Amino acid sequence: MSLMNDISSVFSPPHPAGRPFVAGGVVVMAIGLFFGTWLIWLGGLFTLFCLYFFRDPERIPPTRPGAFLAPADGRVVAIASVPPPVELEIGDTPVWRVSIFLSVLNVHVNRVPMDATVTRIAYHHGAFVSASLDKASDQNERNAIAMRLADGRAYAVVQIAGLIARRILCGIHEGQAVIGGDRFGIIRFGSRTDLYLPAGVQPLVVVGQTMIGGETVMAECAPADTP
Repeated sequence: MSLMNDISSVFSPPHPAGRPFVAGGVVVMAIGLFFGTWLIWLGGLFTLFCLYFFRDPERIPPTRPGAFLAPADGRVVAIASVPPPVELEIGDTPVWRVSIFLSVLNVHVNRVPMDATVTRIAYHHGAFVSASLDKASDQNERNAIAMRLADGRAYAVVQIAGLIARRILCGIHEGQAVIGGDRFGIIRFGSRTDLYLPAGVQPLVVVGQTMIGGETVMAECAPADTP
């Protein structure tokens, strides 16, 4: 079953953000019919890469009350207790931040960690240092999203551009109610996604662990606090 899931993931339809790139590769292939075989190969390889990079597989969120799901595929590269991004205005008390690095081989679609209401979205221009470095959370171009749980507590997800990423796409808006596991955006090419947990919530993952967006449980609320 795992093998079948891996195969279906590779051949899943591309995210809408990738369709212009796929179309561009097809156009280059068509031009190659008139100007040279090398253009056909170049366009074909680019098209295949884009189909793979922008793949958007279906995910099945676990039915686990209080679970915070991974907002992205990739590898946990850092876990630290730090204040949330100041631009989100959700306080300066340190909370746990779990950082996920996405290589160009990972699915780049971002997913909502838990049912909530979006309270603030703040885009910040910045640098493009390697997303695997800890300083990327503070220095890189990023899009920060604050979300409020039904019990009033806040958490945040930050989409961070990487070394070659140049476009962060976010498909949700302030005031919108979102569901855990649903898609909310994508980052084009290598990147990073940070999850800031609510105060008092401990991460259940470790550095080096592989995440599956919308499925891996990264943390959970205490039973009495479950929204």
